[in-house]
Amino acid sequence: MKKLYFFLMLSGICLSATAQTMTPEKLWGLERVSPIGLTNDREQVIFSTRSNDINSNSSSSKNFVLSLKGGEPIQIKSYDSIFTDTKVSPSGEYKIVSKEVKIQPVSGEDFYPEMKKSDVYIYDDLNYRHWDTWEDGKYSHLFIKNRSSEEEWDIMEGEPHDTPLQPFGGSEDYIWNKDGSKVFYVSKKVKGREYAESTNTDIYSYDIASKTTTNLTDENEGYDTSPAISKNGTLAWLQMDEPGYEADKNDIIVLKDGEKLNLTKDWDGTVSSFLWSEDGKKLFFIAPTMGTKQLFEVNIPGKASPEVKQITKGQFDITGMVGQSDKKMVVTRTDMNHASEIYTVNLKSGKMDQLTHANDAFYNKIKLSEVEKRMIPTTDGKEMLTWVIYPPDFDPNKKYPTLLYLQGGPQSPLSQFYSFRWNFQLMAAKGYIVVAPNRRGMPGYGVEWNEQISGDWGGQNMKDYLSAIDELSKEDFIDKERIGAVGASYGGYSVYYLAGHHDNRFKTFIAHDGIFNTRSMYGTTEELFFVNKDLEGAYWQSPTPKAYTEFNPINFVEKWNTPMLIIQGGKDFRVPIGQGLEAFQAAQLKGLKSKLLYFPMENHWILSAQNGIIWQREFFKWLEETL
Repeated sequence: MKKLYFFLMLSGICLSATAQTMTPEKLWGLERVSPIGLTNDREQVIFSTRSNDINSNSSSSKNFVLSLKGGEPIQIKSYDSIFTDTKVSPSGEYKIVSKEVKIQPVSGEDFYPEMKKSDVYIYDDLNYRHWDTWEDGKYSHLFIKNRSSEEEWDIMEGEPHDTPLQPFGGSEDYIWNKDGSKVFYVSKKVKGREYAESTNTDIYSYDIASKTTTNLTDENEGYDTSPAISKNGTLAWLQMDEPGYEADKNDIIVLKDGEKLNLTKDWDGTVSSFLWSEDGKKLFFIAPTMGTKQLFEVNIPGKASPEVKQITKGQFDITGMVGQSDKKMVVTRTDMNHASEIYTVNLKSGKMDQLTHANDAFYNKIKLSEVEKRMIPTTDGKEMLTWVIYPPDFDPNKKYPTLLYLQGGPQSPLSQFYSFRWNFQLMAAKGYIVVAPNRRGMPGYGVEWNEQISGDWGGQNMKDYLSAIDELSKEDFIDKERIGAVGASYGGYSVYYLAGHHDNRFKTFIAHDGIFNTRSMYGTTEELFFVNKDLEGAYWQSPTPKAYTEFNPINFVEKWNTPMLIIQGGKDFRVPIGQGLEAFQAAQLKGLKSKLLYFPMENHWILSAQNGIIWQREFFKWLEETL
């Protein structure tokens, strides 16, 4: 820690006297960089920047092209002439188009055509709503369009199934084969209750000439996603084996000479995304590791076993791959002090060079936070990586209010991400130390660490949280009388659970879209495979799973004694509105200082600029009042 103090104090001396700190308005004013792809000659990257207009509560985008050698980006109106539309067949004869098709009757007018002013949905099966949308009987289908004759046909005609997958699927869910004779696409071809309980997506092959469809992954009952074709025409995809387990180990499968090869089976990690190399001899992929996300490669084996190699290392996240250009990979990168920018990676050395500089001028004007990696001993004798984020003008001789950050998921990585809501840079700029432990359930530390949390929501991972904050509380610069705990989703669940188990460690809590009552959560959430796995099934089972007894926050409300801010989205069907309302009502009836921040038109996230700024203002206003 002495080296850290010296660095921080030295940094403070070097900073300009006019340097500023981050605010919610400045955070939402950042340019958001999104890559589109490489140009056809693979010498330039095409990208867009999106800026938010807070006054109009809207956003606008601009497109640019930039040489991979660096320089100034050039704004362009269109990139059609320099970028290949991958949805056009290799021959140029056909194009894949996605459209919504009405398949099933749902509305009152569907059943009773004369009742045109009725306002009613009628369901007789599950999967009646998903994420933030009620099912209306329409499905996303793929159409093959003949570009010369304008003839088109629905390759899933009459099927009550979606491609792209809902709610987050996109163009990555369907591709052409090498010669344009087939389309490979992803779909979950089950419906109703089975759809709500299943993760069984498959890769399908549609033959243009015969207009027939073949399921290529019928034997696997877990997720099969992200089909991709190599230069040589070899198909690869991502696969999870365990049915109903959305956070299972994600492996890369290659279909070679009719045989399915699992390239990452013996590697103790999970793949986020992948991309074929230009020569088709290996695949590059992104995966979480030790509190970051890094770039890896794996070879296509001959006689030897596949070999996984890590290419990049550092205190940052590789968040996406744009494409390979000879010996370079173009990627996006973030860290806890910087929003996404585009970089190149030397595929041999791992050296990175920044290409876009959309927000450099802004960051050069503000004071950045020091982000420290600590290894914390856990109660079961393991070591847990914990990120500690310090205020920009950190002085080890002062005492600081501190926030324990509780990650959601529950099985999502707590890496070097940059969020426009849970922004550690902003929290630190407001004078708070942030403690962010990579507790049990997070990928990047092997499959066992990742899987442990399922069925044990109130168990070892809660001890991990407390181990982190208790260890940091030994430092003199932590104000032990001013410690709060904050989190969303499973992190919100963690707030509600710790509120009944924290032994007065915390002086305030903030929960966003958290699970308060596991019984009503099971009865109202839409993706039942999640609760069937993580809560270990229904609450009416015998014996009753621990999730509904000793791990259910509602059972410990009598021990609540701490102020609590509760935030809830009205269109959140994953953790529905009743969770937040039940928690707020309990806190109010207990006589606790509490507040409900309700966003009627937001889902599990906060997406609009003005709502986002109000979220931040209320977040810090609450901390000022209670911490």
